[in-house]
Amino acid sequence: MFRKSRNLKYVLSLVPGKRQIGIYRFLPIFFCIGGVMEWIMINVRIGRETFYDVYRRKQSERAYEGKTEREGIHTGPSSG
Repeated sequence: MFRKSRNLKYVLSLVPGKRQIGIYRFLPIFFCIGGVMEWIMINVRIGRETFYDVYRRKQSERAYEGKTEREGIHTGPSSG
């Protein structure tokens, strides 16, 4: 277990800026990871849809269901 900890400490020590900015030296790395994730969610299609296509569809379904509930229209299976 201690060997893994030493290896991790060594890898983390390779990132420059320890004295100047401390723990915040990892911030650009995570910023880039977040940007890549956002790009994937917008541009990569799984099947015929991206993440945002699914999000917009679900949002419009929820809005429609809310509207029909407010108007008293029941569109689902009858519960008797």
